[in-house]
Amino acid sequence: MWRSAFLVVITFAAGGCATTIPVAVITHDGHILRGENSVSLSSGTFSVTDGKLTCVGSYNPLNESRTITVTVTCNDGRTGIAIATRDSALSGGGKVTLSDGSEGTFIFGEGARKI
Repeated sequence: MWRSAFLVVITFAAGGCATTIPVAVITHDGHILRGENSVSLSSGTFSVTDGKLTCVGSYNPLNESRTITVTVTCNDGRTGIAIATRDSALSGGGKVTLSDGSEGTFIFGEGARKI
């Protein structure tokens, strides 16, 4: 993981200040929200939407744990927790659970472009 984190730091230093990664969330009933994860040395944020529902969150991009927990806030008043597991510094997936009990899975990185 240190190597992946090092590569991300080098990418930011060499290529500017931020990287944008695609994200896709699939709800238990097959509904899809798409968006982006923006990550820099100082912040990590994501936003997904289907045009009506929008959910956002933020996290510490320097957290080197393979699995991180992220708080989620949606524009319909629901909140929740996403548990993300990194496959690499710029890809992975996980599960999101909202305050009303609804759940979904998500993927981030190049694989999200295919969903």
